[in-house]
Amino acid sequence: MKKILIINGPNLNLLHLRNSKIYGNSSLQKIEHQCQLLASEIDVELTFEQTNNEGEIIDLIQNAVDVFDGIIINAGGYTHTSVAIHDALEIFNGAKIELHISNIFKREDFRHHSFLSSVVDAVISGLGVAGYQMALLAIPKLIESKQSQ
Repeated sequence: MKKILIINGPNLNLLHLRNSKIYGNSSLQKIEHQCQLLASEIDVELTFEQTNNEGEIIDLIQNAVDVFDGIIINAGGYTHTSVAIHDALEIFNGAKIELHISNIFKREDFRHHSFLSSVVDAVISGLGVAGYQMALLAIPKLIESKQSQ
C-alpha cells in the first residue's frame, strides 16, 4: 500500500474563515475527511498534517524520507518565501505535488513565484478544494513512474 503525506501550511487551519471568494467555504477538517474517504477507495495510506510553523513543515518532510512514497504539499504563504522548504523537498526522492486552492497567477504578483515548483513533479492550482482529491488521484501514478525509473 502506498503511503502519502499531505502537508498543509500556515492559516489553512482557519480555511473556513478566510475569503470565501478565493478559498470557498470548506474547512480543513472537511477536506481531510474527504481525502481519507478517497484514500480508502484507492487503497493508499494517508497521513494529513497542518502546521503554521516553517520548521515543522521541514521536519515533516525530512521525517518522510524512506517512510512515505509521496508528498502533497499546500505550503500556503511559505510557497513564495521558503528556500528551506524547497531544500527539504529536494532531498525527498518520492513523488511530490505542490497544491494551491486558488489560482496563484490570478492573485497578487508576489504569489506568482513559487520556491517549490522546481523540486516537485506537478503543480495543481486553482481547482479549489477539489485540488486535494485531484492530487490524491494523481500521486499513485507519479509514484509508479518514479519507482520504475
